Amino acid sequence: MKKIVVTGSNGLIGSEVVAYFDARGWQVHGVDNNMRRVFFGERGDTRWNQQRLEALCSDFQHHELDIRDRNAVLAFIEQIQPNLIVHAAAQPSHDLAASYTFEDFDVNAGGTLNLLEATRRHAPEAVFAYMSTNKVYGDRPNEIELTELETRWDYADPAYANGISEGMSIDQSTHSLFGVSKAAADLLVQEYGRYFGIKTCCLRGGCLTGPNHSGVELHGFLSYLVRCNVEEREYTIFGYKGKQVRDNIHSYDVARCIEMFYENPTPASVFNLGGGRANTVSILEAFERAEQLTGKKMRYKYSDEARVGDHICYISDLTHLKNTLPGWEITKTLDDIFEEIVISWQERLGETTHG
Repeated sequence: MKKIVVTGSNGLIGSEVVAYFDARGWQVHGVDNNMRRVFFGERGDTRWNQQRLEALCSDFQHHELDIRDRNAVLAFIEQIQPNLIVHAAAQPSHDLAASYTFEDFDVNAGGTLNLLEATRRHAPEAVFAYMSTNKVYGDRPNEIELTELETRWDYADPAYANGISEGMSIDQSTHSLFGVSKAAADLLVQEYGRYFGIKTCCLRGGCLTGPNHSGVELHGFLSYLVRCNVEEREYTIFGYKGKQVRDNIHSYDVARCIEMFYENPTPASVFNLGGGRANTVSILEAFERAEQLTGKKMRYKYSDEARVGDHICYISDLTHLKNTLPGWEITKTLDDIFEEIVISWQERLGETTHG
């Protein structure tokens, strides 16, 4: 039986990967210590998702392991001997990193190094898929010439019609400390592929989303926005007139991508992974979509102070990914994503109607 280790298994991507591979007959080992609650408080708690997985899955085992504990990580990988490692654990907030400087770097960079070295020593034939981020590019995407439309910004330069490719530099830009720690981990994952020949890939995620997200203000754009609408709480727009654009990819399509890379792995692969142009939405457009689904008016306020290093418009160019993994496509549309997130929050918050 094939074995998979999933770090951050209580989170959005981790839990989707757990359920996906469990359904395909894998023995699944989840690693999570609910540190999201430490970072984000009670609203960031992910135990509910762990309990959901334990009830749903047929061959899933949860491990209360801190990936910063080097010796424990080495022993764990040696014991499990996985065929596939999906590293989705992280301090995930662009803004929060400045308040948790040591924890952010120790989790994002140090934890990744611990897992890579454990793989090299004890499971060198395993495939290693790392959930990176588009924040490794820092604010360099903001140097692209933009045009202002009624409800969104878009690229004025036709060279970016399909979005941003993996060729964009990660150097000489403002990242936030989160972007730096994730970039350090991204480079480590590439180097363990190139230098040691481990079958690694970096998946530089756009806006990763889905119904099992514990969205909070500092992380989880669509999930948090929808929750505010359902609860009729005030949402804060930070700069750019609310016209900033993100491409959104459902966690299920991320899991499919990981499976396809496992089947055809190459060391040191790097992919931009998002929803592409078809799944783009601005904050103002997301307000309208949420209102249509819930029947509730969006309450919000505006702050002129944009987040440091935030992207004005980010769309993932999926060309390289599709060429490398033929057959992979987006299967969840933006309509699907909004409907699932709305229903999920209504159920979790005790609402009885939707649509």
